[in-house]
Amino acid sequence: MASERTLSSPPAAPARRTAFGILGAISVAHLLNDMLQALILAIYPLLRADFSLSFVQIGLITLTFQVTASLLQPVIGWYTDKHPQPWSLPIGMGFTLAGLALLATAGSFPVILLAAALVGTGSSVFHPESSRVARMASGGRHGLAQSLFQVGGNAGSALGPLLAALVIAPYGRGNVGWFTLAALLAIVLLLQISRWYQAQHRAVKSQPAPAVSPLPRRKVAQAISILLLLVFSKYFYLTSLSSYYTFYLMQKFSLSVQSAQLHLFVFLFAVAAGTVIGGPIGDKIGRKRVIWASILGVAPFTLLLPHVGLWWTGALSVIIGFVLASAFSAILVYAQELMPARIGMVSGLFFGFAFGMGGIGAAVLGLVADHTGIERVYQICAYLPLLGILTAFLPDNRHK
Repeated sequence: MASERTLSSPPAAPARRTAFGILGAISVAHLLNDMLQALILAIYPLLRADFSLSFVQIGLITLTFQVTASLLQPVIGWYTDKHPQPWSLPIGMGFTLAGLALLATAGSFPVILLAAALVGTGSSVFHPESSRVARMASGGRHGLAQSLFQVGGNAGSALGPLLAALVIAPYGRGNVGWFTLAALLAIVLLLQISRWYQAQHRAVKSQPAPAVSPLPRRKVAQAISILLLLVFSKYFYLTSLSSYYTFYLMQKFSLSVQSAQLHLFVFLFAVAAGTVIGGPIGDKIGRKRVIWASILGVAPFTLLLPHVGLWWTGALSVIIGFVLASAFSAILVYAQELMPARIGMVSGLFFGFAFGMGGIGAAVLGLVADHTGIERVYQICAYLPLLGILTAFLPDNRHK
């Protein structure tokens, strides 16, 4: 088992107190950003009907969005570690706005892929820099700050399907255009956050350099690799629900599109609720314990899910979403503490890897669904949380 040496917690910003106003603002911006992204997933049944898409093509839409984000995020994070770009946040949201406008008017499958790529580009700019803002505003309470930041994104992901069911599904895909107003609101909010970020950047120049992890480089690389495997297990499984849960419910239980979307909303709302607890609990008892409970602890429920009726399917999906969601804030802050001088790169790497695994998972699982049936997807993915056993090889990061 890996060493139990503790990791030091680096100073993230010149602010000495937690800036809850900034954390609230960046969380709302995250809500709007991820709500707009979730619209792509939520309108899959409409896109499939309009363009006669196969499950593989549905997976390719997710792959285009997720891989665009995953490839760019670590690069953007690495660059902004050296050259912070406070005004990149509203610029990135501009890409999302353009993608939504294109999605509302697309007349062919390639144009839909282009729209997904634009939204992915917006995400690739937003997540590394906004995660840095959350850490700067944390006042040393890094887990709490990341949880507050993450809960906004997960709440937005939950609202996307609900709004799609209420606003888009009854009236058609063209109503996606109305959501460009939400993108404009996000741009206005991010302009205010960027001003604060710029002021913090000026102040941080007079601060000492960030602390260096006491762990040897080899152990840091090993721990980062394990954390990425845990992110793989989490997001590959979550993709099976976020991308194909509606089709699973419609096929197995004969639900309507709107009813299936409401079930998806309930699942994603549980994900948002679970996000709140992982960070602050990790601040108190250690992030390794949170990761243990979140990944491996959900395995009994995922193994049971494919074999139950509609009511238990809904109940188990809520438990799975709630428990799994508590892991990411703990994983991300753990990784940032391993590499405290590379906050942007680490944030971009983990957000990007999460999106990439989601995209690859959507494409692979779409292929499985086309060839063996949608129910087989959940029978296969049920075993992924067992990878949580790898947490045993992480060093303990409880602070002295």
